Amino acid sequence: MLSSVWAAWADLPADANHHGQALLDCEGCHGAGGVPARDESRARCLTCHEGGVPRQRTRGDLRVSAADDALAVPMYYEVSRFGEAPGEMVRIPAGEFVMGSDSRLSDEGPEHRVYLPDYYMDKYEVTNLQYRAFIEDTGRRSPRHFRNRTYPPGKADHPVTFVSWFDARDYCRWAGKRLPTEQEWEKAARGTDGRIFPWGDQFDIDRANTPVRWEALGRRGDTTPVGAFPAGASPYGLHDMSGNVWEWTASWYLPHPGNTRRSENFGRLYKVLKGGSWWDCSFYRCGISAPTFNRSFFNPRVKNASFGFRCARDAAPHAGTDDEDPT
Repeated sequence: MLSSVWAAWADLPADANHHGQALLDCEGCHGAGGVPARDESRARCLTCHEGGVPRQRTRGDLRVSAADDALAVPMYYEVSRFGEAPGEMVRIPAGEFVMGSDSRLSDEGPEHRVYLPDYYMDKYEVTNLQYRAFIEDTGRRSPRHFRNRTYPPGKADHPVTFVSWFDARDYCRWAGKRLPTEQEWEKAARGTDGRIFPWGDQFDIDRANTPVRWEALGRRGDTTPVGAFPAGASPYGLHDMSGNVWEWTASWYLPHPGNTRRSENFGRLYKVLKGGSWWDCSFYRCGISAPTFNRSFFNPRVKNASFGFRCARDAAPHAGTDDEDPT
């Protein structure tokens, strides 16, 4: 059913960069706010984008359950299900897991084993309501999609977006937590059996908020309330680890151990994001972004409609890491 979508990976040149940053830093086109520049030099961008949101296409060979009805997944809640306090956390037990993949893109490999001590991760992405509590307490500037310092009606439980890496870091610190490392994020998403998606090895259009689902519905994409796809939870019970929003991590975009394929983008310039999102990133030739081992990387100043985050916390004191130092 999805063979034509998955085949897009194979069609990319071997040296193609699936994040678009081999050609330009996204801020060069989109600006710090993530909105495309509207001038003649960007006419090509505007053929695919409408006010910063990609135009969706209909694919006749895709089907969504529940009679193709997007309302099968609630889009809005008048009353928050989760509240404004920092979110519930799940303990991830100590041990090894399989990280990376040799099956797709060069920066995702090689597949290797990583040992991590136990730690905690947020069960859900940080929501608009939870982030509003942070900005009200600290006086911080509100995200771009807020009006009068509050989120759009009905979107209390949607993941907060238009947050930079610095915003995400500071929220986690305010909440007594921290951003997860890329390794911590990937283990929490895929468990210890090396699965491709949080729920297993087969892509399922009904288990995550992905652009493939919106395309099948023939509707313009958007975030959905956190936890709206319980069947897509990870082995540890974490929700939306594929789709909904890309999630900032503490880690710099560096090669995995044993990776001999060098990239000018590796180093202390870009931060890693994980998990994919609702947004159709085909303009950047990124392929399907839902696999747990997929990596995106952006300047930590960047904000847009598909970037959010969740927090982590140590289970026991440790010596710390310099991953969070952006200088």
